Amino acid sequence: MRQQWRLILAVECISICISSQSFPQKRQCAFQVTPQNNIYTTVGNVNGSVQVCENTQCCVGYYVVVNGQPTVDVLACDIVEKSCPDATCKAQTRFNGRVIKCVCNTDLCNSNITWTSESEEPLLTYSYSGDEAVKTAVILVGTLLVLCFMVVAAKQRCLFKKKKENPLAPDDYNVSLLCSCETPKASEIDVANIELQQIVGHGQFATVWQGKYQGSVVAVKVFPPGWKHKFTAEKEVYELPLMKHAGIVQFLGTGMKPDGGGWLIVLQFAERGTLHSFLRENTNNWMLSLKLCQSLSQGLSYLHSDLCRHDVHKPPVAHRDLSSSNVLVRADGTCALCDFGCSTILRPFSGHRCRQGHTTNMEGHAQLGTLRYMSPEILEGSVNLQNTWCLMQGDIYALALLLWEIWMRCSDLFEGGIAPPHLLPYESELGASVTQESLILYVCHMDERPSIPPHWEMLPQASVLQEILADCWDRDADARLTAQCVADRLSSLQSCSSP
Repeated sequence: MRQQWRLILAVECISICISSQSFPQKRQCAFQVTPQNNIYTTVGNVNGSVQVCENTQCCVGYYVVVNGQPTVDVLACDIVEKSCPDATCKAQTRFNGRVIKCVCNTDLCNSNITWTSESEEPLLTYSYSGDEAVKTAVILVGTLLVLCFMVVAAKQRCLFKKKKENPLAPDDYNVSLLCSCETPKASEIDVANIELQQIVGHGQFATVWQGKYQGSVVAVKVFPPGWKHKFTAEKEVYELPLMKHAGIVQFLGTGMKPDGGGWLIVLQFAERGTLHSFLRENTNNWMLSLKLCQSLSQGLSYLHSDLCRHDVHKPPVAHRDLSSSNVLVRADGTCALCDFGCSTILRPFSGHRCRQGHTTNMEGHAQLGTLRYMSPEILEGSVNLQNTWCLMQGDIYALALLLWEIWMRCSDLFEGGIAPPHLLPYESELGASVTQESLILYVCHMDERPSIPPHWEMLPQASVLQEILADCWDRDADARLTAQCVADRLSSLQSCSSP
């Protein structure tokens, strides 16, 4: 009996100590997930059927309706903080009633959800007893303090080991939106020598013209006066030292219209247009498709690279808007990256490390990139903006979708040599116009990706193709390949002849 009282007093003492440190009260949510949704185990401490949230006050519940009956897919803390004004779990249907979602803001509120189908048949109510919650809370209070010490010690050991093994690990970089370590070279050109001939493309921030400069055909990107910051951002990337590479469109210079009516960036002209228009109008054989993929991955690898030659430094760059509309195709069938207005230049960070938690709420940050190419962590707003590795791995996810687009237009990968019409990623599943909410449900919660034709299993290169895609669009950003690794794997396919 005396030991029991000592235990109770110890628990109360711990509770007082914790409250005296002004720790905010953490939300408790009912917890139950399927294996493919294990990411939810990382957003809070789990003890049995209860999870204590680390970064949010919102509980979430997802159900998949099978044969008219709901099945729990996720009961957990939400991945990031967001608006959840309801105290109870009010069900909302998605995907024509195939998925049910609820979000709420009280302890264990996601354990009790009531929903009726069109026939008004009540959904099963999932509940947890008050005794179980009390017992779990007591156990958690006792273990929280120990866990805190263990986590701090583990992080210190991890930091020391990582620094020792890799002095230039990706986290050693800090994010700088418009910053390079070198003084940009002068790139001003005389716009009087530029002849604009015809419009070849429209973007969100600029219009692209075909023109002539010094006797050569060029592409001229014209930014209206109101988009000077986008012009400056793209100019910063093109002017970085050592930025010349076959996989990046050649930069010729910049200028300003004499009347102050806009800003110009002059680039090498790509005869076959964007990768999007090229795939829409052409099917390709195996070797040409492989050439497109290799040059694309090599260009991204170079963009991501950290180079220092002859005391000149090129920092890594995350593209952040990689899509088939932002890749050009030259006359020789190779790809070149372009459109760096959303890109982030990364530079070494000296001093103490300033890391954020597991997730970072991106609410308030401008949404960057093309929606259907955004990685799961960017769609959900859980990417750590201080972790450069996360930004570059978002590019790798987009690279996988581009490889899929290219291979889906390869005539040698389809029976009879007839490839289907060009489709954008998720166009067949979600339609031509997608929303962020539909992508979050399909890509993040249902963990689905663009479909791979079943007959590819019979192709000699099938295993490599599917492994590259799976390893690049993995839900876990840390598990994805690097761009250089993708280029190396593609090289192994050179020996594969046309099926």
